[in-house]
Parts: sequence; C-alpha cells; structure tokens
Amino acid sequence: MSEIESIIGNKDFWNNPDAAKPILQERSLLSGKLDAYQKIETAVNDAEMLLEMAMEEEDTETIRDVALQMDAVEDALDDFSLKLMLDGEDDMATAIVSINAGAGGTEAQDWAEMLFRMYSRWVERKGFTMQMVDYQPGDEAGIKGVTFTVSGEYAFGYLKTESGVHRLVRISPFNANGKRQTSFASVFVYPELNQDIEIEIDEKDLRIDVFRASGAGGQHVNKTSSAIRITHQPTGIVVSCQQEKSQHRNREIAFKMLQSRLYQMEKQKQEEKLQDMHDSKGEIAWGSQIRSYVLHPYQMIKDHRTNHETGNSQSVLDGNLDGFIKAELLRKSQTKGRA
Repeated sequence: MSEIESIIGNKDFWNNPDAAKPILQERSLLSGKLDAYQKIETAVNDAEMLLEMAMEEEDTETIRDVALQMDAVEDALDDFSLKLMLDGEDDMATAIVSINAGAGGTEAQDWAEMLFRMYSRWVERKGFTMQMVDYQPGDEAGIKGVTFTVSGEYAFGYLKTESGVHRLVRISPFNANGKRQTSFASVFVYPELNQDIEIEIDEKDLRIDVFRASGAGGQHVNKTSSAIRITHQPTGIVVSCQQEKSQHRNREIAFKMLQSRLYQMEKQKQEEKLQDMHDSKGEIAWGSQIRSYVLHPYQMIKDHRTNHETGNSQSVLDGNLDGFIKAELLRKSQTKGRA
C-alpha cells in the first residue's frame, strides 16, 4: 500500500490519466480490504469487552446480543476471506455469462431458464447490475440460450466458478406420465476484456537505425540517410520506412507501424485467451457436469468438484450460491498453493 501511495505521490503521476486509472483502482481495492479487516478487528474487540462485562454482571440478555453480533462478524469474515481469494488478473472485470440448453428440447430449455432465474436472483442479492445481450426463447417453454453481462465488485471473480455443465434431475412437468427426467445446460463465463487497448512504447525499448534509402536494383532514391528502421527489443518486432525523403516523416510512419503491430499482438493475446476459455467448456452431456441439482426422489444439490452440497435446493435456485462459489474458490486456491 505504501508503494502505491509513493507512486501516486509522484509529481508526474497525473500526466497520464490512462496509466493512472489501474493504479487508482488497485489502491481502492486494497483500501477496501484494509477497511474491512479493521472493521472486523474492531467488532471482535468490542464484542470481547462487552462479553466480559456481561459475564461479570451475569447479564444474559447482553450475552445473547453479543452472540448475534458475532454471527454478523462471522458473515463479514466469510465475505472477507472470499475476497482475499479473488486475486486473478481479470477477477475485477465485468462478467459475460452465456447459458445454453443441452439436448432434450423443452425439458432442457426449461432448465436453462431456471438457471437464468437463479443467476438473476444471485445478481440481485449481490446488488450487482445485469444487462441483457442476447435472448433466444424456447420453442414451447424456457430458453434455448441467453447471454448477459454482470457488473459489480469482483463480478467475474465470483461467477467464473460457475462455468461448466449443470445437471437437473426431477419429475418432468412436461411429461403426462410423471416420469423422472435428467436435463443438461451449460454455463460459460468469461471476462469482458478491455477493447480500448492502450499501446505505450518506452523509448528505452527501441533501437533506431538510420540508413540511406534505395530503390529497385540498388538505385539510390535519396542521397541522405533518411530511411528509418525501428526494432522493439522486448518483442523483436522490426519495422522500417523509406518512402519519404524526410527522416522525421519516415520515423513517424515507422512508429505508427510499430504501434499497429503491438496492438495486433495484444489483440491476438486477448482472442487466444477467450479461445482457451471457450475450448475448456466441455460437452453438454452426462459425465461432464460440475454440479447436479436433484429434486426427485430427494432434494440435494452437489458440486462434483468440491463435494459441497446442500439439501435446501429451493434456496440455491433462488440465488443462494455463495456456499458453492466459496468452496470452488477455496479448492482452486489450495490447488494453486500446492503447484
């Protein structure tokens, strides 16, 4: 935190607002985490002092109040520990969520709509913002697919844990015989990448060579050294320009060419990143599910990655997903720690 403050305190810090923005965002995040920790610490110390006084005076009502306060502290501590696990590069990004029904027609399309409702409720619980991108209604009921964005603190960090195939087992409301039905739907979550790619080139990273321009067959176009070759040493990209008689103009054109090459390289990285995420989705079918929602013959929702489960299926379908999200973030954090 002190290192960030020293950077912000530099007299040249505000000269480049675009470069300043991510540093200010990081300071805001760290400040928020520090404030949350200090509030929890204060609440624990206050409760401890109050409990000691209440026990000395045998004040049972105050003891009950302290117990309620500690329940609130425990909730705050859970939320704080969850945020500490969200340290991924894109965890603060807006999340783009796509839900698609698997094979099975109306049954699967109804399940996809149930998942959409579940995430909509979760977004409401978090106080986040949802914006519709695409909506494809089902043939008779439900939806074939839906895509929406979720904006809020750590939106992608939370929702990235939901990517995968979700399996539903229930008595089909669309079957007159009341048979049990298994349906699948996929959830794909990826971050909204920054499309306004800022290309900053440090002069120290450039090797600039000046040479005499020449035409076809070695014929000199220019008697002076006006041609420019720029080598971007970190990437090895080389651009050159000799089309103008002015060295200054050739340098300007070559620099723009270098910016374009670096922009394209960064854009390709982002596209490859999204493709890697897309390729990891898996098939929407039996055996590839991350979570099962069993509504018959018993009530149980179980995550197959973490073994976290609950019998209160209605609560989960109403958007109470934090237990599953926390369990998966903890599993990933532990796996990363062992790597």
